[in-house]
Amino acid sequence: MALSAQIQDDTKAALLGGNRFAGDTLRNLKAAILNEEVAQGKRETGLPDAEIEKIIAREVKKRRESIALYEANGRPELAETERKEAEILAAYLPEQLSEEKIREIVATTITKLGASDAKAIGQVIGAVKQRVGNSADGALLARIVKESLN
Repeated sequence: MALSAQIQDDTKAALLGGNRFAGDTLRNLKAAILNEEVAQGKRETGLPDAEIEKIIAREVKKRRESIALYEANGRPELAETERKEAEILAAYLPEQLSEEKIREIVATTITKLGASDAKAIGQVIGAVKQRVGNSADGALLARIVKESLN
């Protein structure tokens, strides 16, 4: 089943099942996907699953940033809401790689590219992202690449 169809079905199931929070979270995700489809001129055909995963990853990242801000400003109740939304959205992402596996892939990529200094950070991150897709957290990946090249 296509990812967009699964999100649609899960939204209906959540709303019919009385889980308004999950239904609203998924409805907001559908709106973000629709916005991207319109922006890319693919409203009729829809986006491929890989593009939808990127949108989901971006939405999860937004929630994580909000969690950090809310916690830093003493608003744990708002952070908890964002945390619940992030959990719901993350369920639609592929299984995330462990930090050890990412380190292994980064080391292999650095060796393959012959990268040796901080100037190659973007090149290494791009190559790793192309290999692992959305199964690695971008912030974690960037941190590991920076540590490895410094």
